[in-house]
Amino acid sequence: MADISKEEVKHVANLARLALSDEEVETMTKQLGDIINYAELLNELDTDNVEPTTHVLDLKNVMRNDEPKEWIRKEDALKNAPDQEDGQFRVPSILE
Repeated sequence: MADISKEEVKHVANLARLALSDEEVETMTKQLGDIINYAELLNELDTDNVEPTTHVLDLKNVMRNDEPKEWIRKEDALKNAPDQEDGQFRVPSILE
């Protein structure tokens, strides 16, 4: 693969709304080129007998079952409320 050009780096920086100095463009060009060259090494690997995977590790669902249970009474929930009215929390109005 061809190395990345300074114009391509400037274009990507513009798309990302980044203002890069000429020195930063030079640095990014070299760094991105190194990254691309390293990624190209992966194309040399023999992956014919490797099964495609979506994740390296086996994952299992760690969520608990959704079962109803007793909750606290409304009076207990409201007993420490700084302000309440008609059995509900009262909060400052945010609309004018």
